[in-house]
Amino acid sequence: MILDKKLTYEKAGVSIEAGDLWVETIKGMLERRPKDPNCVGGVGGFAGLYRIGGSKCIAACCDGVGTKLELAKETGIYRGLGQDLVAMNVNDLVTGGARPLFFLDYVSCGKLDTKIFGEILDGILDACEESMCALLGGETAEMPDVYGEKGFDLAGFAVGMVDEDKIIDGKNVKEGDVILGLRSS
Repeated sequence: MILDKKLTYEKAGVSIEAGDLWVETIKGMLERRPKDPNCVGGVGGFAGLYRIGGSKCIAACCDGVGTKLELAKETGIYRGLGQDLVAMNVNDLVTGGARPLFFLDYVSCGKLDTKIFGEILDGILDACEESMCALLGGETAEMPDVYGEKGFDLAGFAVGMVDEDKIIDGKNVKEGDVILGLRSS
């Protein structure tokens, strides 16, 4: 297989411009509605923040594994999908300073394959343990009229907590700050 060294989202059929426009559309729709005073910040960040009393905020996010599904199908290696699903969500929480509390998963499929989904769940459980968050539950939806027999999609939802005065939002970043890079597993 020859890989295009100049592969872009656009060449893959994904429009960054349309995605950005969609976020702006969502923001516009929300601006026309009353804002809950407990919401911190706005739409477009990695995680949403909600004041729950005192100085505490709940942080929540949702993410999926995207086209990694196709790689797993090609290789027959599914455990990493579970790890990636948790990681994408937990990373979205910690970028804002939140400590992960719990995780929920969503699996939609054409036909339930307990071997494949068992491998994915093992990866989810390992990643939750490594991230020090609980797997609180989830949903498995068999939808044979929507997905082919081997078709499926995954989504995850994570919730964390952060003190409002410890939220990382970039407002206090200044020249001379130290940036840490952590090795990926």
